[in-house]
Amino acid sequence: MNSLSIDLTGKTAVVTGGSGELGRVICKTLAKGGAAVAVHYHRNRDAADRVVDSILEIGGRAKAFTANVCDADEVFRLQQEVADWNGIGDIIINNAVIQYEWKTVLDQDLADYESQFRSCVMQNVLMAKAFVPPMIERGTGGRIIAINTECALQNAAFQSAYVSGKRGMDGVLKVLAKEVGRHQITVNQVAPGWTESDRIREREDDPQAEYIKSVPLGRAGTDQEIANVVVFLASELASFVTGAFIPVCGGNVMNPI
Repeated sequence: MNSLSIDLTGKTAVVTGGSGELGRVICKTLAKGGAAVAVHYHRNRDAADRVVDSILEIGGRAKAFTANVCDADEVFRLQQEVADWNGIGDIIINNAVIQYEWKTVLDQDLADYESQFRSCVMQNVLMAKAFVPPMIERGTGGRIIAINTECALQNAAFQSAYVSGKRGMDGVLKVLAKEVGRHQITVNQVAPGWTESDRIREREDDPQAEYIKSVPLGRAGTDQEIANVVVFLASELASFVTGAFIPVCGGNVMNPI
């Protein structure tokens, strides 16, 4: 009997925020599937280089690229540099996000709403404008996968700027899925809950203890579990899945039918 496996050999993946906590696990998991990985970073070159080195150590192919994904000129430059390195991007993972302090609507700085719009909505718009036309011209399809959040379904207090950006990107990406589907380009979203990453694992206390009380599976998810879903969506196993918003949060939120 033939075994079922994920094979991304010959594919070029671009991961924005690839030097971050979740991004680096996504990068390495894509590389394990056989993809060449463009590890994007904004300012932290050392962290990006460490991700690249970890991929090279397992026999993979990777290179670090810098860009401000909220700036059109830099995103188009990123696309060209990736193409010059290893051909046009087949798999685009929009993972980068701007962090800030959560406050009430009345107290949240207006600049925080603007930054979330840029990093959530405009990042996805610009990455589509830069990377989708070459996919269409080539004619062999492609994958766009964006990292959303369970918060977009919760609308909890103190999350207004974050939620507004993430709900905005949901709308853009669902429209994009309808527009590019005829080219066999799929557009999907992965929505993690509170995720266990190296930063959490290194702490002596458990900041997730209260959170997991509401999770049906009784624990937080891991960065690897999130990356596994991303790589599934990047593969041929998910060739007929598009426009999906997939919570990966142990059932903490569930999509309505």
